[in-house]
Amino acid sequence: MPDLVLPFATFLPHSAGPYMALILIGFAIGVFGHLSSARWLVAAGVILIFLGAFLFPVAVNVTQDNPGPIQPPQAPEEGLHAVEVAP
Repeated sequence: MPDLVLPFATFLPHSAGPYMALILIGFAIGVFGHLSSARWLVAAGVILIFLGAFLFPVAVNVTQDNPGPIQPPQAPEEGLHAVEVAP
């Protein structure tokens, strides 16, 4: 891994919250750009969405030695489960 990337990657947030906010702000700016017919606002919104969706995986992969595979969410089991009560 290049030694130049790690110092810059430490400044990126490690939680998904800031990246999701960046994506939502990008959508809001893009919608506002469409409503006001400002192409530069639409372009700015698309760029923010791309940065939010691209920077999060890069931040996770660059800052961890072995990030591990992505696990798909498991569906909850159907039916009711018995709850054990301690005596």
